[in-house]
Amino acid sequence: MTERYIGLMSGTSMDGIDAVLIEADGDQLRVEAALCHPWPSDTARELHALCTPGENEIDRLGVADNLIAREFAAATRALLAKAGLAPCDIRAIGSHGQTVRHRPALGFTLQIGNAALLAVLTGIDVISDFRTMDMALGGQGAPLVPAFHQALFAKPGALRVVLNLGGIANISVLPGHADGAEGAGLNGSGLNIYGFDTGPANTLLDGWYRRHHPQGGAYDACGRWAASGALVPDLLARLLAHPYFAAPWPKSTGREMFTLDWLDGELAGAAYAPVDVQRTLLALTCHSIARQLPALDKAQGQAELFVCGGGAHNGPLLAELAALLPRWRLASTAELGLAPDWVEGAAFAWLAMRFIQRQPGNLPAVTGASRPAVLGALYPA
Repeated sequence: MTERYIGLMSGTSMDGIDAVLIEADGDQLRVEAALCHPWPSDTARELHALCTPGENEIDRLGVADNLIAREFAAATRALLAKAGLAPCDIRAIGSHGQTVRHRPALGFTLQIGNAALLAVLTGIDVISDFRTMDMALGGQGAPLVPAFHQALFAKPGALRVVLNLGGIANISVLPGHADGAEGAGLNGSGLNIYGFDTGPANTLLDGWYRRHHPQGGAYDACGRWAASGALVPDLLARLLAHPYFAAPWPKSTGREMFTLDWLDGELAGAAYAPVDVQRTLLALTCHSIARQLPALDKAQGQAELFVCGGGAHNGPLLAELAALLPRWRLASTAELGLAPDWVEGAAFAWLAMRFIQRQPGNLPAVTGASRPAVLGALYPA
């Protein structure tokens, strides 16, 4: 039976709301329409501010909760108009919301975007709050996309890694299956796959760029500014000494850990050119990823690394990553049938489908949860 689901996602980069409409028929999935809905500039500023502890947070959080729901509803209406569909054509919305805190060491994560209001505004059932059940079971609550990557991208007998370059980078290591069952692990222990957040991808790059280009946009388009700088090896070594990079998985992180305040501390007393710092931050992203990918021995031969997320459009970053991984073949997830900009949005549409089917959405080997679980909570329209 064919059903349609919408996935709504705004990541740590906060560069817009990804809205993705999928058509699902059993194990077959197709993206029918997708768009990126920009955040109003004042809302984006407030969301960035909420990610740092400050005054009057509870009131500000409540206001932002409703603002996010209204923007998610606007993105949904625009997506339905683009696809020529009505709310009654959609089985459910999977809304990730906006993460404003992720503190797995303290046992909590917080995504806002009033799901009840979103359901009322769209007339569509909403599934949200995907992360807290995994955390209740002792998991990190993140990353959740590896289960989706496994279902969609795994290839029997081949080592594939899916790399998401959002504000934070995460990898899904898909070893393949000798029995050819590409979806294996979704209802069991998940031990045939692992994944984790490797560290910052775009969050430091974006923040440093905005600090030095207050009128020049939200990010370093195509990595051009970074590419014009010079690497600072001693700074790169200090940044890579952050204990997160050496920590074992399961692990997850967020912009709360890799902040400009942290960077400023590492820069204290130095007089580096801002563009050289940007170049070094690009190298930090690449080295922290490359160091945490599985080592290849001669028996494995070449493995494949498929890239998605906003960083998939950063040519200098991909070129440096390729240079650090000469035995890996790098490609976009577009080669696997899903454009890199829409992978995470499609993942939360898929997670909504898993909830409706009462099927697990987490992989304990990835998150560290004690068991697989149905993820999310239902807000009926």
